[in-house]
Amino acid sequence: MSNDTSPTDAPPTVTPKSGYHHGDLRAQLIAAVRDLVETHGPDGFSVAEAARRAGVSSAAPYKHFKDRPEILRGVVSEAMDRLRLAMEAAAAAHPTGSLEAVAAIGLAYVDFARAEPGVFRLVFSLTEGHEHAPDLQTKGESCFGVVVQAAAACLDLLPDDPQVQRRAYMLWSFVHGHSFLHIDMKTKVTTAKIDDWDYLMTISRAILAAEARG
Repeated sequence: MSNDTSPTDAPPTVTPKSGYHHGDLRAQLIAAVRDLVETHGPDGFSVAEAARRAGVSSAAPYKHFKDRPEILRGVVSEAMDRLRLAMEAAAAAHPTGSLEAVAAIGLAYVDFARAEPGVFRLVFSLTEGHEHAPDLQTKGESCFGVVVQAAAACLDLLPDDPQVQRRAYMLWSFVHGHSFLHIDMKTKVTTAKIDDWDYLMTISRAILAAEARG
């Protein structure tokens, strides 16, 4: 009988910690926790399981994060960066100052919520009480700033104009509510078929085009 072990029979390998750069391991742990949050929720995963998925010892995460809440904050921080980049890229795909650019930002927001509902919920549960997380507050302001810039361009006003700030908030609240209704599957209460792009263009036009004419 051969003593050869097939690949499927071999025990799982663990990448040595020395094989990671500091930033690589942090990113791997955040990615692992992000996947676990989607599967089990923010309260239903173990740090040990995240470490196992990252291929390191159960003690390794604590070289980069002091505790479990800090790991979750790392997931939220990274998610907010990705959301902002997605919103910026969506806006850039359309002419500056167009309603399409505004609607595209909203669509990127909705798509993010639909693709990662667990992380999306975590972002808004963990960032409640911004005074305790100034770094996350800054990132939240940067995300909102994408909406503000697009609204300002559409209205041909400066971003700090009160009308711009007011209209941008209205846009955000409509899209935020729509996103949560989607991931909570509450849109099934209506018999109307809601097309995201049509909805977002309608909202953008109602909030921005009428104001621009005024």
